[in-house]
Amino acid sequence: MCATCGCGDATGPRVSVVAGGEHEQDDSHGHGHHHDHDHDHDHDHGHGHSDHTVILEQQVLAKNDRIAVHNREWMRGRGITALNIMSSPGAGKTTLLARTIRELGRQRPIAVIEGDQETRLDAERIRDAGASVVQVNTGAGCHLDAEMIDRALRALDPADESLLLIENVGNLVCPALFDLGEEGKVVLISTPEGGDKPKKYPHIFAVADLVVINKIDLLPYVEFDVDACVGQAKILNPAVRVVVLSATTGEGMDEWYEWIGSRSAISPVAVDN
Repeated sequence: MCATCGCGDATGPRVSVVAGGEHEQDDSHGHGHHHDHDHDHDHDHGHGHSDHTVILEQQVLAKNDRIAVHNREWMRGRGITALNIMSSPGAGKTTLLARTIRELGRQRPIAVIEGDQETRLDAERIRDAGASVVQVNTGAGCHLDAEMIDRALRALDPADESLLLIENVGNLVCPALFDLGEEGKVVLISTPEGGDKPKKYPHIFAVADLVVINKIDLLPYVEFDVDACVGQAKILNPAVRVVVLSATTGEGMDEWYEWIGSRSAISPVAVDN
């Protein structure tokens, strides 16, 4: 169980490679190639005291940060650019990733780590779009953490100089707390959700490098004030960049690709739509 937010269960996360055929490699027990990460293990003895809980939370986050540093160093050493994409369920993360793979995958290798509590449905969509992908099923867990990414990297083994897109579990709270070793944090919201998300979930917007407002093709049919939403995000995070797009129609995608290039040692050229 995660001592920070109380999520998770005794079985732990399951990491599996979603291949082109029926074969799927399950790394639930942590097997696979190793890239020299030495991780210690913290144990909760369940004393139930509030001061013990605070200390345990600090230990969990400190351990996570140490693993995230290793992940980041390992990926940077291979020219891999990792982006952590976070949103509430149904905001359009998988649709954005699938379109990105189809269009940007012509220029560089793209690999994906899919995070969901259950099923491989999104990973299968990503595989069909043309990217290598591993699925991390967190069970009762509500977020990915650096150790899950470490295990997923072993199973996925992304190519040097590739783009690694990490689709976090649908949640606007807990993913903000956990560094995965990424080069950029992306918060995705969609117009049907309403424009008040920065006010309701300030922490995740405060740590974001990019805010993506998706499903702008639905603006004629929903109540969503783009300028007000951008203003709320800027109050929380004056340096944050905001991209407004539709992953369904393709409107605004060039600005998304330009931002990806700005986080990467390899900048993509313009995409022909």
